[in-house]
Amino acid sequence: MRTSDGLSTTWVVIPVYNEAPAIEGVLEDVTALFGHVVCVDDASTDGSAAIISSVPGVRLVRHPINLGQGAALQTGIEYALQDPAMTGVVTFDADGQHHASDAARLARRLGLPGPDGRPLQAVLGTRWAEGREAKRPGGAGPARRLLLRAAVVYTRATVGLRVTDTHNGLRALSREVAASLHLKQNGMAHASEILQRIKAGRFCWAEEPVTIDYTEYSKSKGQSPLNAINILTELWLGRR
Repeated sequence: MRTSDGLSTTWVVIPVYNEAPAIEGVLEDVTALFGHVVCVDDASTDGSAAIISSVPGVRLVRHPINLGQGAALQTGIEYALQDPAMTGVVTFDADGQHHASDAARLARRLGLPGPDGRPLQAVLGTRWAEGREAKRPGGAGPARRLLLRAAVVYTRATVGLRVTDTHNGLRALSREVAASLHLKQNGMAHASEILQRIKAGRFCWAEEPVTIDYTEYSKSKGQSPLNAINILTELWLGRR
């Protein structure tokens, strides 16, 4: 693995559940730029763990039972925090919808001056900028786009952060932010829980445009309108 300048103390955390068709390509892209990668296999049954184990330098942590993406992220972040030299983590989806080059760009912004002049402690990927959402085949589709926009409105009202993309799994967090996380939402609503922690901790944050690849495979793994409804349901139940 080769590590690009500025990324030598950044860990990439990848939650994995039955991603055998995509995970090898994802790891090839990520390990070309990052030297520290941990995959949390959330009780996959399709051989994902064996594929991960075959990639040199990638750490593998396994859940004996399926706990959900939020729990897998928490496990991976706690693993990365064991490295005393770690200065930041990047969360990265395993289905191939994210670009490693975008992840590197987010990670390199950590510590740079943010909107209020303080060093950035969280950089959040957003698909709703510079026409990037429509760049790849298919796009989000009208129904999912509407529901994702509704999630943004809901999150702005309940959390108080004026984000443009609530449920983008690509984000870079400083060590301080990562250490403050204790995710309780095991499902997809963990994304809003992370935003709540950023708000509560008064951490300096910013958004960064990223590209999302909407392939038939990524849509089958949860990029459907029904999953957007599930996210809103989880958020509503989580606040009761």
